[in-house]
Amino acid sequence: MTLNVTVPDKVYRQIADLAAQQQVSVERIVAAALAEQLSGWTRVERMAKSGSHERFLAALDKVPAVEPAPEDRL
Repeated sequence: MTLNVTVPDKVYRQIADLAAQQQVSVERIVAAALAEQLSGWTRVERMAKSGSHERFLAALDKVPAVEPAPEDRL
């Protein structure tokens, strides 16, 4: 299947450089990156389905009610 996508020049140059280093086509790098991204989204969806609001609140109850350390403040 063919998919035409517009990407910023900088991104394309990075992909082209990587493809040259790996001695593969730009298309192969892009296909691998898309497959990895889809896999990540699928994993997140699976994890979200196994969670529960009640377990989330129970975990929050374990967090101490203290001010953050100075290095952790925004």
